[in-house]
Amino acid sequence: MSQHSPISFPTRIKRAALWLDAWLNSFLFQSKRGLGSAYESYSEKMKCLRFRGPIRVILDLTSEATTLGTAGAVVMLALALPAFRETEDDWLKTQDLAVTFLDRYGQEVGRRGLHLDDSYKLEDFPDHMIKAALATEDRRFYEHWGIDPIGTFRALVVNAQGGGVMQGGSSITQQLAKNLFLTNERSLERKIKEAFLAIWLEYHLTKDEILKLYLDRAYMGGGTHGVVAAADYYFGKPAKDLTLAESAMLAGLFKAPTKYAPHVNLPAARARANQVLVNMVDSGFATEGQIQTARRNPATPVNRTRETTPDFYLDWAYDQVKRLAADKKFGTERVLTVKTPLDTALQRHSEQALEDILRQHGRQYRAGQGALVVMDVDGAVRTIVGGRDYGQSQFNRATGGLRQPGSSFKPFVYAAALTTNPKLKPSSIVVDRPVCLGNWCPQNYGRSFSGSMPLVSALARSINSIPVIMSLEIGKGNAKAGRAIIVDTAKRMGLTHPLTDSSSLPIGAAEVTVIDMAASYAVFANGGKRADPYAAWEVRNSAGDIIYRHDRDTPPKQVLETRVVNDMNFMLNKVTTEGTGKRAALEGIPVAGKTGTTNGYKDAWFVGYTGNLVAGVWFGNDDSKPMNNMTGGTLPAQTWHDIMAAAHQNLEIRPIPGVDSNAYARVASAGKLAADQAQGPNQAFLAGTLSRKSYEVLGNIGSLFKAAERPLSASSSTAQPGTTGSVDTSGADRARQDRPRQVAMP
Repeated sequence: MSQHSPISFPTRIKRAALWLDAWLNSFLFQSKRGLGSAYESYSEKMKCLRFRGPIRVILDLTSEATTLGTAGAVVMLALALPAFRETEDDWLKTQDLAVTFLDRYGQEVGRRGLHLDDSYKLEDFPDHMIKAALATEDRRFYEHWGIDPIGTFRALVVNAQGGGVMQGGSSITQQLAKNLFLTNERSLERKIKEAFLAIWLEYHLTKDEILKLYLDRAYMGGGTHGVVAAADYYFGKPAKDLTLAESAMLAGLFKAPTKYAPHVNLPAARARANQVLVNMVDSGFATEGQIQTARRNPATPVNRTRETTPDFYLDWAYDQVKRLAADKKFGTERVLTVKTPLDTALQRHSEQALEDILRQHGRQYRAGQGALVVMDVDGAVRTIVGGRDYGQSQFNRATGGLRQPGSSFKPFVYAAALTTNPKLKPSSIVVDRPVCLGNWCPQNYGRSFSGSMPLVSALARSINSIPVIMSLEIGKGNAKAGRAIIVDTAKRMGLTHPLTDSSSLPIGAAEVTVIDMAASYAVFANGGKRADPYAAWEVRNSAGDIIYRHDRDTPPKQVLETRVVNDMNFMLNKVTTEGTGKRAALEGIPVAGKTGTTNGYKDAWFVGYTGNLVAGVWFGNDDSKPMNNMTGGTLPAQTWHDIMAAAHQNLEIRPIPGVDSNAYARVASAGKLAADQAQGPNQAFLAGTLSRKSYEVLGNIGSLFKAAERPLSASSSTAQPGTTGSVDTSGADRARQDRPRQVAMP
């Protein structure tokens, strides 16, 4: 038997490689031959599809057109997508607000945002107003599909012949697209977007809807948007009462509202209006005879001399309304009428009081500025004075100025201490002694320490060491932890700006605003509920429907216990009767509050309240220069007194929780009796001395007399004797209750 030697591993590798090489060669050869045969077969079959002559030309052109069309469609889609993204939001509603503000008695006091009114229907506009707009802006509006090539070409020719812009090249739909979605940027990208959006609008809206939106949203100069607002602003009348001359002048504003605004350049506005009249004749919308009267009697705008308005208040109120809108409180509504708690008489009195006291004493104290806020105990703001002169400086020191509150911050410390230690009482004994946190050791105003005293005396005398010691006790020996609880208390009560933590925070080193301080003190006045400042009692849309009411949509929130509130009010009342705030005391009316003075006399405060109202007053300088020894118990307390004395005229005085009101009633009665005896019998009863309830009764009697004078035929629509009509339970009802009535006395 023969024996074979085993095959080595390298030999096996070589044989495998040779086999693989042979297989690849065979595969490639067969594939090449197969592809060649397939191509020959394909070529033979395609010979029957070859064309020559005109048919080939047609097919080639069709093929090229398909290729270019597909490429063009892709490009058009790429250009259209950015335009269509502009329509993703609620595009029918402008994102800017048009707000008309009313005071607490329903009288208009000013406007902010867009001056716009879209409550008119298209058929309510005068026919000549619509024709004037179409003749000048888009004569073929009802014929084109959003873009008007014929109109654009005609406008180019007319403008070239006239040497200027005589007619617009964009259709009304294109202009509306720009107004709704785009900016006034002059660029090719914007024009491309405008064209696509115009087509999109034509697809989604009717022609009348597009025209209505255009007449409502076009900027007309003077801060107005739309024909309705412009008619009121320039001519002081409703749009339905516009004459032909006035309509022509307004139609001339669409293209260049700033250039042709009649209150800016009346001759230019009249020349432009005359061109509009010519356009109406040329387009067949009017005859030469019809426009002669308008030419002989051109439109004349009303005098727009600036009236005095509560601008500081309105600026802040508009910011409040914008926040509510951002929180979707109004849905998609943007044209709003807001009824505010503003008391215009008190606003004027407050402005004058601040100016008078600074004019009289400002130089002596080297004080150049002041600010104040008056509000109801629920946060309804009646008055804001943000500085001496809005015309010179629009900065609102009452709502935007961050200043150190000094000792007026101490009530937050005391409230935190009472909350964390239920055993602590106003009568609890505390010790005024030296205390240091690190290298910082607070000093009292008199640079001395008074030893043991009741807690109420420590607050009334504004002792500085006690709040610092309290911060240690609140934090159980950890001052930083104690200050964190104090900061939390202050924030829950209404301080909205971040409070910088420092050793001196308990005595008022952090920065606050006047309005936040007043709102925080309102928590004491109303029994412990948070009182965020607000300006919107009631909001209506352009149709007159109520879409927001503060008392309905903002439920109150308890932030302090009743026990803490009563103890704080008892102590803060002593500040005005026995302590540093005596100048703020009102005869016969319980008052509580706290003075505040910062290091170097840079800031002086008095923040106080009654059972009816809360007010905060600040004095200082914009550049933070020190004043001349002004403390919170001087000008701030005196100004607070002067304003609040006027504010409480004819109000039913409400008690402060935790303060004995009977003592004040006895003082008031004794003071009134002495005054009556001094004045004599003929001077005892003067207008303005009746209570608010008395005024209401007299007003109801007057209403009955008026009802009795109505014809019997109208009896079915009048109230029955003994009634006063429907009851309004909203916050606006309080405005009518608080409003003083002038009564003629015998």
